[in-house]
Amino acid sequence: MTFPDFGYSRNPAFGQRGISAAAHPMAARAGAEMLRRGGNAVDAAIASAFTLSVVEPYNSGLGGGGFLLVRDGGNGAITIVDYREKAPASATRDMYIGPDGNPVPGASLDGYRAAGVPGTVAGLCRAAERFARLPLATLLCPAIEIAEHGFPADERYIANVKDRLKVIRRLPATAKILLTADGSVPPWGTPIIQQDLAHTLRRIVATGPEDFYRGDTAALIARDMAANGGLITTADLAGYSVTERDPVRGTYRGYEIVSMPPPSAGGTHLIQMLNILEGFDLKASGYGSVQTIHLMVETMRRAYADRAKYLGDPAFNKVPVAGLTSKAYAAELRASIDLAKATPSATLSAGSPVGYESEQTTHLSAADADGWVAAITQTLNTGFGSCVVPAGTGVILNNEMDDFSSKPGFPNYFGLIGSEANAIAPRKIPLSSMTPTLVLRDGRPFLIAGAPGGSTIINTVLQIIVNVIDHGMDLRMAVEKPKVHHQCLPDGIRVEPHGTATDVLEALRARGHAIIARPTFGIACAIQYDHDGATLIGVPDNRGIGEAVGV
Repeated sequence: MTFPDFGYSRNPAFGQRGISAAAHPMAARAGAEMLRRGGNAVDAAIASAFTLSVVEPYNSGLGGGGFLLVRDGGNGAITIVDYREKAPASATRDMYIGPDGNPVPGASLDGYRAAGVPGTVAGLCRAAERFARLPLATLLCPAIEIAEHGFPADERYIANVKDRLKVIRRLPATAKILLTADGSVPPWGTPIIQQDLAHTLRRIVATGPEDFYRGDTAALIARDMAANGGLITTADLAGYSVTERDPVRGTYRGYEIVSMPPPSAGGTHLIQMLNILEGFDLKASGYGSVQTIHLMVETMRRAYADRAKYLGDPAFNKVPVAGLTSKAYAAELRASIDLAKATPSATLSAGSPVGYESEQTTHLSAADADGWVAAITQTLNTGFGSCVVPAGTGVILNNEMDDFSSKPGFPNYFGLIGSEANAIAPRKIPLSSMTPTLVLRDGRPFLIAGAPGGSTIINTVLQIIVNVIDHGMDLRMAVEKPKVHHQCLPDGIRVEPHGTATDVLEALRARGHAIIARPTFGIACAIQYDHDGATLIGVPDNRGIGEAVGV
């Protein structure tokens, strides 16, 4: 399989047999090739995900983790494959706290001690075993070929290398892969060749996940960790397991919403926010108006306050999902919104949902004419994760330990505040915002969406859904329209430059909202079935270089 050029198209794609949409054109094309070979949407998603691990080493990889949503085209059953990273067994509650009692800057982000036990290989291999039609050798073929022959460094690759250059240069095995021979940032178009990673991928073809977690690759990772003060051991790798979960479900204006359960906060708070917004007439107030933005950000503010208090690994905490996603709790939160004035976040505490009980990441989506749907969001956390590459593996390890609350009340890299529910503990899964989501209409797939972007992910998916359902936008417009973001703290509306009219921004300030400029939001991928289900439409986000390919 060859990819003779690096041209890409941001145009929507149409297909009768299926669509593959991903954050990088090589990954989208790898997925489409699986559809052409007779694979289903899961085959396409697995091939795309492994390819993204090669061509977007700053966003995801074999050393990371993620979440997969699968809809079975035969019986309509929906399964969540949770392959999120886990804390090593020797991780401790205060491992990043310094003598002054506060988190040590960079300790949970850079180097060997920042990495959690990776889950990507286990998760994608589980999906291949459970749902795919094609053999693993076929699914990994594009990733292996690109790792062996290289992909050209583009502007995004170069920018991410520059951003982590100081850390990369401190780690010889990493610098050997990502930089030129003299330690410089590769010029545009330089082939990025990853022979060690190709060898690791070939071992996965031969043994499935066994090699990565118990074989030669596991030994290489554990040996390098032990030599450099890291925490991951052979026992940690051998003990890693994937969890299959039920999705969280809700409704919005007659559509069914199916999304990520804890340990992701994504689906819970997506449904919570849609429940709140369902009580407002957003169609009448209109996209981009002062009133619509005010209602959206006041809703976001309340959901993220609850996120900080309640969300964490459900194996360690009782997460009140049913309460957080109930219509009754949403009505209580809706009533607390002043229609004309911002609520200062400092005065806003989390609600009480229990009484109602009964930016570096990547995303891809795939769907086919038989009703199979697959949506994956996976990550290393920040750009190039911890920047650690265990010698001989080619695998860049994550820095997901920063997604825990190193100290309750202190922000992580994305500015998110955490609580005891997300404190570090051995073998615990850190809280995530990943939100691959399926919208059903009359029980049939209608819209598949997801995005990278750290703390902005949930709100990006929220606005795509609202743009389609409330504002009647076509999918391309729904994905590309400027977004806003509020996460309770820091207390301000994050807006894209030139994305919101000046008079609207001034009116929002007059209501008490602070405005924070943000360069861009998560680069979404979305797929929609047309009204009769005969044609699929795929849309890449013009904020990135992604592509959608129809078959």
